[in-house]
Amino acid sequence: MFDGVIFDMDGLMVDTEPVWMECWEPALAHFGYAVPPGLADAVRGSAGDTASRILHEMVSPQLDTRAFWDYFSSLAEKIFSQGVEKKPGLDELLAYLGERGVPCAVASSSSKKGIERNLRFIGDLDCFQAIVPSSEVAHAKPAPDIFLEAARRLGTKPSRTMVLEDSFNGVRAGATGGFFTVMVPDLAQPNDEIRSVASRVCSSLLEVRDLLAQGEMG
Repeated sequence: MFDGVIFDMDGLMVDTEPVWMECWEPALAHFGYAVPPGLADAVRGSAGDTASRILHEMVSPQLDTRAFWDYFSSLAEKIFSQGVEKKPGLDELLAYLGERGVPCAVASSSSKKGIERNLRFIGDLDCFQAIVPSSEVAHAKPAPDIFLEAARRLGTKPSRTMVLEDSFNGVRAGATGGFFTVMVPDLAQPNDEIRSVASRVCSSLLEVRDLLAQGEMG
């Protein structure tokens, strides 16, 4: 068994990725731009300067990214205020870890307010001993900073900590940080690169629970 488990949020615990996808077109149109192919996949899992750099590279270097993210977030918040759906297997996995006293953290590119709101809505906020938004670390995913900080707050070593992710950038971050990194695909299926760096690919959080219970991980 691992000494700690770190969860991503969007697309892993809650079904929020379709909302973000829905916001790209109207948000960019508001600033006079179209959505270039592959933009959502390139940005998914990242935040801050990393996400803004991708926007400048793929959309336009003239785009005011601060104004864009404010508008993009305002569109998403209107939808999120109506609530989110939790992903299958989350309750079973959290119950399994809780029964064994394994501490858990959330490390997400979303804001701390957004993380707490979503976890409170699905009733799982109290299951986590630490919450780390990307705003509290120097570099966003695919840098490992957010997972290293989450492990520090849990008091665990990366090699004895499992990271659960659905995004390519998140898997890259977990692997770079030396974590046992499990991809649970949501919108994007793993390619050859991601399969080579992920410690394991599971079809659902329920499969993660089952493999832990069978002693096949950790």
